[in-house]
Order: sequence, then structure tokens, then C-alpha cells
Amino acid sequence: MSAEDGEELPTASPEPSDRVSDPSDAFQALGNEIRMGILETMLEFGDGNDTDSTEATPSTPTFSALFDASEVDTTAGFAYHLDELVGPYLRKVEAGDEAWNGETESEGYELTYAGERIARAIATGTYTQRVDHPPTELDDDCPFCGRAALTAQATDNRVTVSCGHCDRRLLRLGFPPAGLDSHGAAFPAAFDRHHRHRLSLMRDGVCPDCSGAVDARLATLSSSTEDLLPAEHTDHVQAEFSCSRCGMTLRAPVALSLLSHPAVVSFYDDHDRDVRDRPIWNVGHEWAEAVLSEDPLAVRVVVELDDSVLALYVDEQVAVVDTQRASSETAPSSDGTETAETAESAKEAETAK
Repeated sequence: MSAEDGEELPTASPEPSDRVSDPSDAFQALGNEIRMGILETMLEFGDGNDTDSTEATPSTPTFSALFDASEVDTTAGFAYHLDELVGPYLRKVEAGDEAWNGETESEGYELTYAGERIARAIATGTYTQRVDHPPTELDDDCPFCGRAALTAQATDNRVTVSCGHCDRRLLRLGFPPAGLDSHGAAFPAAFDRHHRHRLSLMRDGVCPDCSGAVDARLATLSSSTEDLLPAEHTDHVQAEFSCSRCGMTLRAPVALSLLSHPAVVSFYDDHDRDVRDRPIWNVGHEWAEAVLSEDPLAVRVVVELDDSVLALYVDEQVAVVDTQRASSETAPSSDGTETAETAESAKEAETAK
């Protein structure tokens, strides 16, 4: 029965998670060059990347296929290392009638989810490469001083965007080494897209690192952030997203957390613009924020394009409780002095939760 038929679909309760090994045992199994090589080979088989061979590549390689792809001298030694990976990183499956070098074996191997994650982390250099990149000039002006003096620099797989004129650091976020390597001097654009996607996921309640549940709230500025901002910005608040499972936490301006909201996307589209054209380190002077209430926290974010204004009213859980469009002549000011009615509705929405 489908949901369109007007009947409620049954809900299935998740089964308890199965802990296949202790973390110390799982990581100990990786502490060998041969085993790491097996995982890399398994990924090549699964992706069909065995370009050096004219043989058909099985999707579930057998023992013989894996052994032939290795540099191990004896099958006994190879079998020991292969068995150490079975459980947390590999599982045995039926290989059917797949042949390898004229031999047919009934058992093959597949990567588990953990095995695939580790294998891809090895391939992308997440745990093994440290990439530095010299300062790259950015086309955008500094949002604080307005000078064209922004640069992006990578140090130990972390990218810092800063202004050479006012000496302010706009942001500092990690970026996988594969991204820095493969995009070269164009890495700032890829970095921007990468973190837009991560922020959008967190706003949707999903951790981009572990897929755990994310809690969102408005938070006052930390002392370290206040020190980086001009005096006129220190009364702002930030959107804070925290994963309840892995603890990953991200803070960002409230406006930045709304870039993928449907009302914002459609507003830009109606003005023949793409909200993605402006990078996260300077989304444009058309954005403004104002605190409407401090208990509970409520914020209005305003974006102005041409002669139109979009206002988004955000409650303490960073949920948009109301949106309004108006001409620039009739739009509310950005200082929050004439929004008592909307501020009250934001409070009521927060209390109703």
C-alpha cells in the first residue's frame, strides 16, 4: 500500500547495531602493509579499475585473484593476512562460477561498509597525505574592509581564507588532500562547493561525517570570534550545528546556514541569479542580520536584490518559522526596531515546541 492511497505506512523499528569487534582489534587488523594492500586491491576490483590486466575483473574476487594481484610469495602467508581482515573489513560470499586464470572457486570476498570506507580513505590520502598550498588570490572583496585582498591558503589539509589588508581570518576549515591535489590552483571553488554541501546536510539534520543526528541552535558569539569581527558585528549570533553521535560541531553566520533554503534559492532565481555564484567567505553585501529576541533567541535575516527584499525569521533551533517578500521601500529595516509582531510570532513558535 503506497502513501498516496491515504493509508499510513507501517514503521519499522531499527534493529540493534551489531558490534563486530572492539575498536582496538579493528584498527590492529590494519597494521600491516599486506592487509592494506588487500583492501586497496579489493577497491580496484569493485570499481573495475584493474586496467593492467586483460582478464575479466570479477566483482567478488576469489582467493586466487587476490593472491595473484599481491606481491606475497606464499599462499599460506597471504591466507593468514586475508583471514585477519574477514569480519570487520571483508566478508566471504559465493563467487558462483567465476573463473580466474582458468580456475573456478566457489568463495569470493566483498568489502564491508567499514572496509570500503577505509579503502577509499587510503586511496584519497585522507590519513596518509598532508597537502600544503601557497596563498591563492581570490576575486572577491573582503566583507569587512571591502578591499580586494583575500587569499586562500592550505596548511596540513586545512584551508584558511584571510584578508591581507585588515588582517582578519574569515574562516578555517578542513579540506581532503585529494581535493587539494586534484583541483590545483582552482581548489578554492571546490572548497566552497564542498562546505556548502556539508552545511546543507547539517541544516537538514544529518552529519556529513558519520550521518548521525544533528542538533541545531542559535548561539552567541564566542570570545575568539568576537575578537575577529569589527565592532558593528559583535552583536550578531551564530548558527551552531552539533552531531549527537561523533561530536562534530560547526558554527556559521545564520545567513550562511540559509543559502540552500528553498525561499532563498527561488528568490535568487526570480531575479535571474544563482545563490551559488557568491562564495561562502563573502555571500555579498545584500545580506543583513538582526537579533529580534534574546529569550529565546530569534533572528531575522534579510537579503535584498534589485528592488525586492526577502526576510526570513529564524527561531532558536535555526528553523525558518516565517518568510516575507516586499519591495525595498516597504521592507523592514535591518536593525530590528519595527518587528515586534514577527518577533512575538517567532517566540510563540519556539514556545510551542
